[in-house]
Amino acid sequence: MAEENSRTPREETTLERADRNYGELLQELRIVQTGVQILFAFLLTLAFTARFPTLDTVQRTMYVTTLLLAVLAAALFTAPAALHRTLFQRGAKPEIVRTSSRLAGAGMSVLMLTLTGSVLLVVDVVFGRVEGVIAGSGALLVCGGLWVVLPQLVGRHADRLEARAVSEPPTGPG
Repeated sequence: MAEENSRTPREETTLERADRNYGELLQELRIVQTGVQILFAFLLTLAFTARFPTLDTVQRTMYVTTLLLAVLAAALFTAPAALHRTLFQRGAKPEIVRTSSRLAGAGMSVLMLTLTGSVLLVVDVVFGRVEGVIAGSGALLVCGGLWVVLPQLVGRHADRLEARAVSEPPTGPG
């Protein structure tokens, strides 16, 4: 119980922090989940188009792989809701938040591959294999840059600012 009542720098208890973190995570997942659902629907419709029978074996493999990655991404992004519903009112909120955050991170990794595969497939069909590989590689680099590299750079910058604030004495009227 002592942990539940300990205060954080935001003056919230461990459970209040878990509630806030879970709410923030759900907001993030709502945004991402909509995009995954639209992408999945798009992929489902491709198999029923007139041009689908003309795809070669590599393109069909890319399609099925990308479709399955979209299913996995959707499952990873919806798992936090199922986890919360299953463990609701059992005092497991901090663990729900930690596990849900890991699921969301895994979902982002799978979504990165899904977007890469989608771009690769469409550009391959429209322009050719080499162009598809180039475009898919570009999509992977953009997602990796924005979702992995950028957060690390911002985190390092924030750490440097925090370290500087701690090491410098406060200046005030004097």
